[in-house]
Amino acid sequence: MPARTHGVGVFMELRKRLQSGLLIVGTDVARSPTDVVVTGGDSSLHIRTPRGELSLTLPAGVTFQQESCIPTPAGDSCGEELHFRLRINVGRRADEETSDSVMETLQAKETYCFHCQSCMTRLLEDRAFKRVLPLPNGNWNAIVDEWCCHPDPFANRKLVPRAEDCLLGDTFILVARDGSCAQTLSEEVSPVGPEDRQDPKKACRRLKLISCTSCSLVLGEAVAPESLKLYITQVVVERAVGDRKPEVSLNRSVFLERTVAARLLQLSNSMSTFHFSVQTPDGKAFLLLWLLNSDSIIASTPQTSVGAERSISSAALHSPSPRAAGALKLLYVNCSDTGTQQREIVTSWEVNAIGHPVVLPLKVCEELLRVIDDSNCALPASMRCMRSYEVAYLRL
Repeated sequence: MPARTHGVGVFMELRKRLQSGLLIVGTDVARSPTDVVVTGGDSSLHIRTPRGELSLTLPAGVTFQQESCIPTPAGDSCGEELHFRLRINVGRRADEETSDSVMETLQAKETYCFHCQSCMTRLLEDRAFKRVLPLPNGNWNAIVDEWCCHPDPFANRKLVPRAEDCLLGDTFILVARDGSCAQTLSEEVSPVGPEDRQDPKKACRRLKLISCTSCSLVLGEAVAPESLKLYITQVVVERAVGDRKPEVSLNRSVFLERTVAARLLQLSNSMSTFHFSVQTPDGKAFLLLWLLNSDSIIASTPQTSVGAERSISSAALHSPSPRAAGALKLLYVNCSDTGTQQREIVTSWEVNAIGHPVVLPLKVCEELLRVIDDSNCALPASMRCMRSYEVAYLRL
């Protein structure tokens, strides 16, 4: 069990499709099932324990079925946790959630402004794109021989945007440089790693990193003299509306969590895939993700807060959230894990080419792993592992 884990007072996961849920109460909060009374209100759930009453705000359209909460076996964790099953009703409004992700926001003939996610500095001049086009998926180059009866016509050629184009990759956008880039962006060659020093040929393939001049956040790469690759985890793209100033930047971990969760959900829906390999730009696998379900609604509060707070948001799992939201439930493996079973999983995924590649800068991969590990540490002990995988939630 990770050293950073803490006692969970109350944890709840609801499944919209199944219209049911699991409620877990720590035995430090309630000693027996009879100590727990669950009632419902208008898009809310009230849990009364000897430590006090907790009110959980549910998303609009989700209501608790009165008197449907029943105790259920807790398995090996019966000494630490009380488990309950409950039923919910899901209205139409609960399924009308809209995504504000970059990939779904960008449209042709609309004007957009680009900001650094860290400091909200405007990076580019406002853009009105004539074309917004999707790029082939992340491993298109590996199967190009299956498309062509002649030698690869794309060999040694890069797909770059024209001046008024925006090209959409799985985790990045390609846009042309403009006159403002000299003032807002800085460029440097990526450092040489220990492995690269042993192979002099790799030095020729080092990336030209693009950073924000105001805060030094790495935003992406210069893929060609006049083209920029900007990762969606590093920039905020908004429609340009009059003289409206950009909103204050979201907490970094919250922004990263929501952005990655939204993109995984879009890729899963569009490609009917549930396995993802988070990779660095050099193609090295960093994190393996297995999407279990996307209809979860989660709520959690530590045992020290039960009775100390009157209410928590249903999106408040492992860090504050400004709005109620659903979550993706994931199984994951850190590719640097030295455990025997974890290494076998990593090898199996590599040999069988399991996992759609999701490419992110190394530092972003490390940030994402911290977010996922924090989620895992905040879960009840009975829910942190599944077989040889660890479990986490990413909020939408």
